[in-house]
Amino acid sequence: MIFNSLQFLLFFGIVTLSYFSLKWNGRWILLLLASCYFYMVFVPEYIIILFATIIIDYLAGIWIENQKNPVKRKWLLTLSLVANVGILAFFKYFNFISENIEHVVHLLGSDTHVPRLGTDILPGILLPIGLSFHTFQAMSYTIEVYRGNQKAERHFGIYALYVMFYPQLVAGPIERPQNVLWQYHEYFRYDWENVKEGLIRMAWGLFKKVVIADRLAMVVDPAFGHITDHNGTSLLVAACFYSFQIYCDFSGYSDVAIGASKVMGFTLMENFKSPYEAASIAEFWRRWHISLSTWFRDYIYIPLGGSRVSPVRQYINRFIVFLVSGIWHGASWNFVIWGVLHGFYQTMGQLRDRFMDRQGITVPSASWYRGLQIVLTFGLITLTWVFFRAITLRDALLYFKGIASISVHDKLQTPLNANEMIFCLLLIGFLLWKENRYFQIPTRSNVKFWAIFSALVVSCYLFGVFTANQFIYFQF
Repeated sequence: MIFNSLQFLLFFGIVTLSYFSLKWNGRWILLLLASCYFYMVFVPEYIIILFATIIIDYLAGIWIENQKNPVKRKWLLTLSLVANVGILAFFKYFNFISENIEHVVHLLGSDTHVPRLGTDILPGILLPIGLSFHTFQAMSYTIEVYRGNQKAERHFGIYALYVMFYPQLVAGPIERPQNVLWQYHEYFRYDWENVKEGLIRMAWGLFKKVVIADRLAMVVDPAFGHITDHNGTSLLVAACFYSFQIYCDFSGYSDVAIGASKVMGFTLMENFKSPYEAASIAEFWRRWHISLSTWFRDYIYIPLGGSRVSPVRQYINRFIVFLVSGIWHGASWNFVIWGVLHGFYQTMGQLRDRFMDRQGITVPSASWYRGLQIVLTFGLITLTWVFFRAITLRDALLYFKGIASISVHDKLQTPLNANEMIFCLLLIGFLLWKENRYFQIPTRSNVKFWAIFSALVVSCYLFGVFTANQFIYFQF
Protein backbone atom coordinates (compact mmCIF):
# COMPACT_ATOMS: atom_id res chain seq x y z
CA MET A 1 0.00 0.00 0.00
CA ILE A 2 1.57 3.25 -1.09
CA PHE A 3 0.81 6.69 0.31
CA ASN A 4 -0.08 8.16 -3.08
CA SER A 5 -3.07 5.88 -3.54
CA LEU A 6 -6.78 6.07 -2.81
CA GLN A 7 -6.43 2.79 -0.92
CA PHE A 8 -4.11 4.41 1.61
CA LEU A 9 -6.28 7.50 2.07
CA LEU A 10 -9.28 5.28 2.84
CA PHE A 11 -7.15 3.12 5.13
CA PHE A 12 -5.80 6.17 6.97
CA GLY A 13 -9.26 7.66 7.41
CA ILE A 14 -10.79 4.46 8.78
CA VAL A 15 -7.87 3.75 11.13
CA THR A 16 -7.74 7.32 12.45
CA LEU A 17 -11.48 7.58 13.10
CA SER A 18 -11.42 4.19 14.83
CA TYR A 19 -8.34 5.22 16.82
CA PHE A 20 -10.05 8.22 18.40
CA SER A 21 -13.15 6.17 19.24
CA LEU A 22 -11.20 3.66 21.35
CA LYS A 23 -9.70 3.63 24.83
CA TRP A 24 -5.95 3.06 25.22
CA ASN A 25 -6.20 -0.74 25.44
CA GLY A 26 -7.98 -0.80 22.12
CA ARG A 27 -5.78 1.79 20.45
CA TRP A 28 -2.49 -0.08 20.53
CA ILE A 29 -4.23 -3.23 19.31
CA LEU A 30 -5.85 -1.30 16.47
CA LEU A 31 -2.58 0.32 15.41
CA LEU A 32 -0.70 -2.98 15.57
CA LEU A 33 -3.33 -4.79 13.50
CA ALA A 34 -3.48 -1.89 11.05
CA SER A 35 0.32 -1.94 10.74
CA CYS A 36 0.26 -5.69 10.09
CA TYR A 37 -2.35 -5.22 7.38
CA PHE A 38 -0.41 -2.29 5.88
CA TYR A 39 2.74 -4.42 5.65
CA MET A 40 0.99 -7.56 4.43
CA VAL A 41 -0.57 -5.71 1.50
CA PHE A 42 2.87 -5.82 -0.15
CA VAL A 43 3.85 -9.48 0.42
CA PRO A 44 1.88 -11.21 3.21
CA GLU A 45 4.45 -13.92 3.96
CA TYR A 46 7.14 -11.43 4.96
CA ILE A 47 5.27 -10.55 8.13
CA ILE A 48 6.80 -13.77 9.52
CA ILE A 49 10.33 -12.40 9.04
CA LEU A 50 9.35 -9.11 10.64
CA PHE A 51 7.82 -10.78 13.68
CA ALA A 52 10.84 -13.07 14.02
CA THR A 53 13.12 -10.05 14.41
CA ILE A 54 10.61 -8.40 16.76
CA ILE A 55 10.61 -11.43 19.06
CA ILE A 56 14.41 -11.66 19.01
CA ASP A 57 14.92 -8.01 19.96
CA TYR A 58 12.06 -7.93 22.46
CA LEU A 59 13.61 -10.82 24.40
CA ALA A 60 17.14 -9.48 23.93
CA GLY A 61 16.17 -6.14 25.45
CA ILE A 62 14.73 -7.77 28.57
CA TRP A 63 17.65 -10.19 28.95
CA ILE A 64 20.20 -7.40 28.53
CA GLU A 65 18.49 -5.27 31.16
CA ASN A 66 18.20 -8.17 33.61
CA GLN A 67 21.77 -9.34 33.12
CA LYS A 68 24.27 -7.70 35.48
CA ASN A 69 27.39 -9.40 34.14
CA PRO A 70 28.92 -6.94 31.62
CA VAL A 71 30.45 -9.71 29.52
CA LYS A 72 27.15 -11.55 29.22
CA ARG A 73 25.35 -8.27 28.48
CA LYS A 74 27.74 -7.64 25.61
CA TRP A 75 27.24 -11.17 24.30
CA LEU A 76 23.47 -10.76 24.37
CA LEU A 77 23.74 -7.49 22.47
CA THR A 78 26.11 -9.08 19.97
CA LEU A 79 23.76 -12.00 19.37
CA SER A 80 20.86 -9.61 18.82
CA LEU A 81 22.84 -7.48 16.36
CA VAL A 82 24.18 -10.53 14.52
CA ALA A 83 20.65 -11.90 14.15
CA ASN A 84 19.39 -8.61 12.72
CA VAL A 85 22.35 -8.02 10.44
CA GLY A 86 22.30 -11.67 9.41
CA ILE A 87 18.69 -11.52 8.26
CA LEU A 88 19.36 -8.24 6.45
CA ALA A 89 22.51 -9.60 4.80
CA PHE A 90 20.84 -12.83 3.72
CA PHE A 91 17.95 -11.18 1.92
CA LYS A 92 19.69 -8.06 0.66
CA TYR A 93 23.29 -9.05 -0.06
CA PHE A 94 23.28 -12.79 -0.75
CA ASN A 95 22.99 -12.37 -4.52
CA PHE A 96 25.48 -9.50 -4.63
CA ILE A 97 28.07 -11.66 -2.87
CA SER A 98 27.22 -14.66 -5.05
CA GLU A 99 27.57 -12.65 -8.27
CA ASN A 100 30.97 -11.31 -7.27
CA ILE A 101 32.23 -14.72 -6.17
CA GLU A 102 31.10 -16.16 -9.49
CA HIS A 103 32.83 -13.34 -11.35
CA VAL A 104 36.11 -14.05 -9.55
CA VAL A 105 35.74 -17.78 -10.20
CA HIS A 106 35.21 -17.11 -13.90
CA LEU A 107 38.33 -14.95 -14.00
CA LEU A 108 40.21 -17.94 -12.62
CA GLY A 109 39.02 -20.02 -15.55
CA SER A 110 36.13 -21.93 -14.02
CA ASP A 111 32.53 -21.85 -15.25
CA THR A 112 31.10 -22.76 -11.85
CA HIS A 113 27.66 -21.32 -11.17
CA VAL A 114 27.17 -19.85 -7.69
CA PRO A 115 23.56 -20.26 -6.49
CA ARG A 116 21.28 -17.20 -6.34
CA LEU A 117 18.57 -16.40 -3.86
CA GLY A 118 15.16 -16.29 -5.50
CA THR A 119 16.08 -18.65 -8.33
CA ASP A 120 18.34 -21.48 -7.17
CA ILE A 121 17.54 -20.98 -3.47
CA LEU A 122 13.99 -20.28 -2.29
CA PRO A 123 12.63 -19.61 -5.81
CA GLY A 124 10.44 -16.54 -6.11
CA ILE A 125 11.52 -14.91 -2.87
CA LEU A 126 12.05 -11.15 -2.93
CA LEU A 127 13.68 -8.57 -0.69
CA PRO A 128 11.21 -7.80 2.13
CA ILE A 129 10.07 -4.21 1.76
CA GLY A 130 11.55 -1.71 4.21
CA LEU A 131 13.90 -4.33 5.67
CA SER A 132 16.83 -1.94 6.09
CA PHE A 133 14.67 0.62 7.88
CA HIS A 134 12.97 -1.52 10.49
CA THR A 135 16.18 -3.51 11.06
CA PHE A 136 18.06 -0.34 12.00
CA GLN A 137 15.19 0.84 14.19
CA ALA A 138 15.17 -2.50 16.02
CA MET A 139 18.95 -2.41 16.45
CA SER A 140 18.81 1.07 17.95
CA TYR A 141 16.47 -0.28 20.63
CA THR A 142 18.78 -3.05 21.86
CA ILE A 143 21.81 -0.74 21.70
CA GLU A 144 20.07 1.92 23.78
CA VAL A 145 18.92 -0.67 26.32
CA TYR A 146 22.49 -1.96 26.54
CA ARG A 147 23.81 1.57 27.06
CA GLY A 148 21.27 2.20 29.79
CA ASN A 149 19.55 5.00 27.91
CA GLN A 150 16.29 3.10 27.50
CA LYS A 151 14.35 0.80 29.78
CA ALA A 152 13.49 -2.54 28.21
CA GLU A 153 9.90 -2.55 26.98
CA ARG A 154 7.97 -5.28 28.80
CA HIS A 155 4.75 -4.87 26.83
CA PHE A 156 5.24 -7.03 23.74
CA GLY A 157 2.46 -5.31 21.81
CA ILE A 158 3.93 -1.86 22.41
CA TYR A 159 7.39 -3.01 21.37
CA ALA A 160 5.96 -4.60 18.22
CA LEU A 161 4.21 -1.31 17.49
CA TYR A 162 7.53 0.53 17.95
CA VAL A 163 8.98 -1.51 15.09
CA MET A 164 5.83 -1.74 12.96
CA PHE A 165 4.04 1.62 13.32
CA TYR A 166 2.61 1.83 9.83
CA PRO A 167 3.33 5.48 8.87
CA GLN A 168 7.09 4.99 9.17
CA LEU A 169 7.39 1.22 8.81
CA VAL A 170 8.84 0.91 5.33
CA ALA A 171 10.83 4.12 4.77
CA GLY A 172 11.36 5.85 8.09
CA PRO A 173 12.12 8.11 9.76
CA ILE A 174 14.30 5.61 11.63
CA GLU A 175 13.24 6.41 15.17
CA ARG A 176 15.03 6.00 18.49
CA PRO A 177 13.18 4.28 21.33
CA GLN A 178 13.58 7.30 23.62
CA ASN A 179 11.58 9.41 21.19
CA VAL A 180 8.60 7.19 20.43
CA LEU A 181 8.23 4.21 22.78
CA TRP A 182 6.77 6.32 25.58
CA GLN A 183 4.29 7.86 23.15
CA TYR A 184 2.66 4.50 22.48
CA HIS A 185 1.83 4.32 26.20
CA GLU A 186 0.09 7.70 26.07
CA TYR A 187 -3.59 8.34 25.52
CA PHE A 188 -3.67 11.25 23.08
CA ARG A 189 -6.98 13.05 23.01
CA TYR A 190 -8.37 14.43 19.80
CA ASP A 191 -6.70 17.78 19.13
CA TRP A 192 -7.87 19.88 16.18
CA GLU A 193 -4.54 21.74 16.11
CA ASN A 194 -2.67 18.44 15.70
CA VAL A 195 -5.12 17.38 13.01
CA LYS A 196 -4.61 20.60 11.06
CA GLU A 197 -0.84 20.42 11.34
CA GLY A 198 -0.83 16.77 10.33
CA LEU A 199 -3.17 17.16 7.36
CA ILE A 200 -1.20 20.11 5.99
CA ARG A 201 1.99 18.08 6.30
CA MET A 202 0.42 15.09 4.56
CA ALA A 203 -0.93 17.24 1.74
CA TRP A 204 2.44 18.90 1.23
CA GLY A 205 4.16 15.52 1.17
CA LEU A 206 1.74 14.19 -1.43
CA PHE A 207 2.17 17.38 -3.46
CA LYS A 208 5.92 16.83 -3.52
CA LYS A 209 5.45 13.21 -4.56
CA VAL A 210 2.71 13.29 -7.22
CA VAL A 211 3.10 16.82 -8.57
CA ILE A 212 6.87 17.30 -8.47
CA ALA A 213 8.71 13.97 -8.08
CA ASP A 214 6.57 11.88 -10.42
CA ARG A 215 6.49 14.66 -13.02
CA LEU A 216 10.28 15.00 -12.96
CA ALA A 217 10.43 11.22 -13.37
CA MET A 218 8.93 11.69 -16.82
CA VAL A 219 12.22 13.32 -17.82
CA VAL A 220 14.54 11.27 -15.64
CA ASP A 221 13.38 7.74 -16.43
CA PRO A 222 13.80 7.90 -20.23
CA ALA A 223 17.25 9.48 -19.88
CA PHE A 224 18.56 6.80 -17.53
CA GLY A 225 16.70 4.06 -19.37
CA HIS A 226 18.01 4.96 -22.84
CA ILE A 227 21.28 6.77 -22.21
CA THR A 228 22.71 6.56 -25.72
CA ASP A 229 19.55 8.08 -27.20
CA HIS A 230 20.15 11.36 -25.35
CA ASN A 231 22.71 14.10 -25.87
CA GLY A 232 24.89 15.61 -23.14
CA THR A 233 22.58 18.51 -22.33
CA SER A 234 19.57 16.24 -21.95
CA LEU A 235 21.50 13.89 -19.67
CA LEU A 236 22.74 16.77 -17.52
CA VAL A 237 19.23 18.19 -17.16
CA ALA A 238 17.88 14.75 -16.26
CA ALA A 239 20.59 14.30 -13.62
CA CYS A 240 19.69 17.65 -12.05
CA PHE A 241 16.02 16.76 -12.19
CA TYR A 242 16.76 13.46 -10.46
CA SER A 243 18.34 15.35 -7.56
CA PHE A 244 15.00 17.03 -6.98
CA GLN A 245 12.97 13.95 -7.82
CA ILE A 246 14.61 11.79 -5.16
CA TYR A 247 14.37 14.60 -2.63
CA CYS A 248 10.67 15.23 -3.26
CA ASP A 249 9.97 11.51 -3.38
CA PHE A 250 11.75 10.62 -0.14
CA SER A 251 11.01 13.75 1.87
CA GLY A 252 7.44 13.56 0.59
CA TYR A 253 7.14 10.11 2.17
CA SER A 254 8.58 11.47 5.43
CA ASP A 255 6.12 14.37 5.36
CA VAL A 256 3.16 12.02 4.97
CA ALA A 257 4.51 9.73 7.72
CA ILE A 258 5.09 12.63 10.11
CA GLY A 259 1.74 14.20 9.24
CA ALA A 260 -0.28 11.00 9.58
CA SER A 261 1.33 10.39 12.96
CA LYS A 262 0.66 13.95 14.08
CA VAL A 263 -3.05 13.66 13.32
CA MET A 264 -3.20 10.88 15.93
CA GLY A 265 -1.03 12.85 18.38
CA PHE A 266 2.34 11.17 17.77
CA THR A 267 5.46 13.20 17.06
CA LEU A 268 8.13 11.72 14.79
CA MET A 269 11.56 13.23 14.21
CA GLU A 270 12.26 15.51 11.26
CA ASN A 271 14.11 13.75 8.47
CA PHE A 272 15.00 16.63 6.12
CA LYS A 273 15.88 20.29 6.49
CA SER A 274 16.20 21.84 3.02
CA PRO A 275 19.29 19.77 2.08
CA TYR A 276 19.95 21.58 -1.20
CA GLU A 277 20.57 24.77 0.73
CA ALA A 278 23.70 23.16 2.17
CA ALA A 279 26.96 24.97 1.46
CA SER A 280 29.10 21.87 2.02
CA ILE A 281 28.80 18.10 1.91
CA ALA A 282 29.05 17.95 5.70
CA GLU A 283 26.15 20.38 6.00
CA PHE A 284 24.21 18.39 3.41
CA TRP A 285 24.36 15.34 5.64
CA ARG A 286 23.10 17.38 8.58
CA ARG A 287 20.05 18.14 6.47
CA TRP A 288 19.51 14.95 4.42
CA HIS A 289 17.96 11.74 5.82
CA ILE A 290 18.72 12.96 9.32
CA SER A 291 17.42 9.84 11.05
CA LEU A 292 19.93 7.69 9.13
CA SER A 293 22.90 10.06 9.30
CA THR A 294 22.50 10.45 13.07
CA TRP A 295 22.13 6.66 13.38
CA PHE A 296 25.50 6.17 11.70
CA ARG A 297 27.00 8.96 13.80
CA ASP A 298 25.81 7.55 17.12
CA TYR A 299 26.28 3.84 16.49
CA ILE A 300 29.30 3.67 14.17
CA TYR A 301 31.25 6.93 13.92
CA ILE A 302 31.37 7.83 17.63
CA PRO A 303 32.11 4.25 18.79
CA LEU A 304 35.01 4.21 16.31
CA GLY A 305 36.43 7.26 18.06
CA GLY A 306 34.50 10.09 16.45
CA SER A 307 36.39 13.37 16.57
CA ARG A 308 38.40 12.32 19.63
CA VAL A 309 41.03 10.52 17.56
CA SER A 310 43.77 11.77 15.24
CA PRO A 311 42.80 13.50 11.98
CA VAL A 312 43.93 10.51 9.92
CA ARG A 313 41.78 8.18 12.00
CA GLN A 314 38.86 10.59 11.62
CA TYR A 315 39.20 10.39 7.84
CA ILE A 316 39.25 6.59 7.99
CA ASN A 317 36.22 6.54 10.29
CA ARG A 318 34.27 8.77 7.92
CA PHE A 319 35.11 6.51 5.00
CA ILE A 320 33.92 3.52 6.99
CA VAL A 321 30.64 5.26 7.83
CA PHE A 322 29.91 6.25 4.25
CA LEU A 323 30.98 2.88 2.91
CA VAL A 324 28.47 1.25 5.26
CA SER A 325 25.91 3.88 4.25
CA GLY A 326 26.39 2.98 0.60
CA ILE A 327 26.05 -0.73 1.33
CA TRP A 328 22.96 -0.06 3.46
CA HIS A 329 21.29 1.61 0.50
CA GLY A 330 21.76 -1.23 -1.91
CA ALA A 331 23.63 -4.34 -2.95
CA SER A 332 25.59 -3.10 -5.94
CA TRP A 333 28.90 -1.44 -6.70
CA ASN A 334 27.00 1.71 -7.65
CA PHE A 335 25.96 2.24 -4.04
CA VAL A 336 29.43 1.40 -2.78
CA ILE A 337 30.91 4.07 -5.07
CA TRP A 338 28.16 6.50 -4.04
CA GLY A 339 29.14 6.02 -0.40
CA VAL A 340 32.88 6.24 -1.09
CA LEU A 341 32.40 9.48 -3.02
CA HIS A 342 30.59 11.04 -0.09
CA GLY A 343 33.38 9.89 2.21
CA PHE A 344 35.91 11.43 -0.17
CA TYR A 345 33.97 14.70 -0.33
CA GLN A 346 33.82 14.86 3.46
CA THR A 347 37.54 14.20 3.79
CA MET A 348 38.44 16.84 1.21
CA GLY A 349 36.20 19.32 2.98
CA GLN A 350 37.86 18.64 6.31
CA LEU A 351 41.34 18.92 4.80
CA ARG A 352 40.36 22.24 3.22
CA ASP A 353 39.07 23.56 6.54
CA ARG A 354 42.25 22.50 8.35
CA PHE A 355 44.41 24.15 5.70
CA MET A 356 42.44 27.39 5.90
CA ASP A 357 42.69 27.40 9.70
CA ARG A 358 46.45 26.93 9.58
CA GLN A 359 46.87 29.68 7.02
CA GLY A 360 44.54 32.02 8.87
CA ILE A 361 42.22 32.24 5.88
CA THR A 362 38.70 33.29 6.77
CA VAL A 363 35.64 32.32 4.76
CA PRO A 364 33.98 35.34 3.14
CA SER A 365 30.70 36.18 4.83
CA ALA A 366 29.14 37.65 1.71
CA SER A 367 25.92 36.02 0.56
CA TRP A 368 27.32 35.55 -2.95
CA TYR A 369 30.05 33.29 -1.56
CA ARG A 370 27.58 31.07 0.26
CA GLY A 371 25.46 31.01 -2.87
CA LEU A 372 28.47 29.80 -4.86
CA GLN A 373 29.15 27.11 -2.26
CA ILE A 374 25.53 25.96 -2.45
CA VAL A 375 25.72 25.63 -6.23
CA LEU A 376 29.01 23.72 -6.08
CA THR A 377 27.68 21.43 -3.36
CA PHE A 378 24.56 20.73 -5.39
CA GLY A 379 26.75 19.89 -8.39
CA LEU A 380 28.84 17.43 -6.40
CA ILE A 381 25.74 15.81 -4.92
CA THR A 382 24.15 15.51 -8.36
CA LEU A 383 27.21 13.65 -9.66
CA THR A 384 26.83 11.06 -6.91
CA TRP A 385 23.12 10.66 -7.64
CA VAL A 386 24.03 9.37 -11.11
CA PHE A 387 25.59 6.30 -9.48
CA PHE A 388 22.55 6.04 -7.21
CA ARG A 389 20.05 6.10 -10.08
CA ALA A 390 21.89 4.12 -12.76
CA ILE A 391 21.02 0.42 -12.89
CA THR A 392 24.60 -0.78 -13.32
CA LEU A 393 28.09 0.62 -12.98
CA ARG A 394 28.46 0.41 -16.75
CA ASP A 395 25.32 2.55 -17.14
CA ALA A 396 26.68 5.15 -14.72
CA LEU A 397 29.97 5.41 -16.60
CA LEU A 398 28.11 5.58 -19.90
CA TYR A 399 25.96 8.36 -18.46
CA PHE A 400 29.02 10.41 -17.49
CA LYS A 401 30.48 9.81 -20.93
CA GLY A 402 27.29 11.17 -22.42
CA ILE A 403 27.39 14.28 -20.23
CA ALA A 404 31.02 14.84 -21.24
CA SER A 405 29.88 15.13 -24.86
CA ILE A 406 27.73 18.17 -24.05
CA SER A 407 27.60 20.82 -26.76
CA VAL A 408 26.09 24.27 -27.16
CA HIS A 409 24.35 22.89 -30.23
CA ASP A 410 22.48 20.21 -28.27
CA LYS A 411 18.71 20.27 -28.40
CA LEU A 412 16.87 19.18 -25.30
CA GLN A 413 15.48 15.66 -25.74
CA THR A 414 12.63 14.98 -23.34
CA PRO A 415 9.09 13.57 -23.60
CA LEU A 416 7.83 16.93 -22.32
CA ASN A 417 7.22 19.99 -24.45
CA ALA A 418 8.64 23.44 -23.69
CA ASN A 419 5.68 24.52 -21.57
CA GLU A 420 5.84 21.33 -19.51
CA MET A 421 9.58 21.79 -18.94
CA ILE A 422 8.98 25.37 -17.82
CA PHE A 423 6.31 24.04 -15.47
CA CYS A 424 8.86 21.60 -14.00
CA LEU A 425 11.32 24.44 -13.42
CA LEU A 426 8.60 26.52 -11.76
CA LEU A 427 7.79 23.57 -9.49
CA ILE A 428 11.44 23.30 -8.47
CA GLY A 429 11.54 27.03 -7.80
CA PHE A 430 8.36 26.78 -5.74
CA LEU A 431 9.83 23.87 -3.81
CA LEU A 432 12.98 25.80 -2.90
CA TRP A 433 10.92 28.80 -1.82
CA LYS A 434 8.28 26.79 0.02
CA GLU A 435 10.65 24.56 1.97
CA ASN A 436 12.21 27.66 3.49
CA ARG A 437 8.87 28.75 4.80
CA TYR A 438 7.14 25.48 5.61
CA PHE A 439 7.16 25.87 9.37
CA GLN A 440 5.84 29.41 9.05
CA ILE A 441 2.55 28.20 7.57
CA PRO A 442 -0.17 29.64 9.84
CA THR A 443 -2.56 26.80 10.66
CA ARG A 444 -3.98 28.37 13.82
CA SER A 445 -6.52 30.16 11.68
CA ASN A 446 -9.14 27.74 10.36
CA VAL A 447 -9.68 29.90 7.30
CA LYS A 448 -6.00 29.88 6.38
CA PHE A 449 -5.77 26.17 7.10
CA TRP A 450 -8.65 25.28 4.80
CA ALA A 451 -7.34 27.63 2.11
CA ILE A 452 -3.85 26.10 2.13
CA PHE A 453 -5.04 22.52 2.53
CA SER A 454 -7.60 22.87 -0.25
CA ALA A 455 -5.04 24.48 -2.56
CA LEU A 456 -2.63 21.58 -2.04
CA VAL A 457 -5.33 18.94 -2.54
CA VAL A 458 -6.69 20.61 -5.68
CA SER A 459 -3.15 21.02 -7.03
CA CYS A 460 -2.51 17.31 -6.50
CA TYR A 461 -5.73 16.48 -8.33
CA LEU A 462 -5.13 18.86 -11.25
CA PHE A 463 -1.38 18.53 -11.71
CA GLY A 464 -0.51 15.21 -10.08
CA VAL A 465 0.91 12.27 -12.01
CA PHE A 466 -1.07 9.26 -10.84
CA THR A 467 0.70 6.22 -12.19
CA ALA A 468 0.98 4.48 -8.80
CA ASN A 469 4.73 5.08 -8.79
CA GLN A 470 6.26 3.44 -5.75
CA PHE A 471 8.42 5.58 -3.50
CA ILE A 472 12.10 5.27 -4.41
CA TYR A 473 13.26 4.36 -0.91
CA PHE A 474 10.81 1.45 -0.66
CA GLN A 475 13.48 -0.68 -2.36
CA PHE A 476 15.83 -0.23 0.59
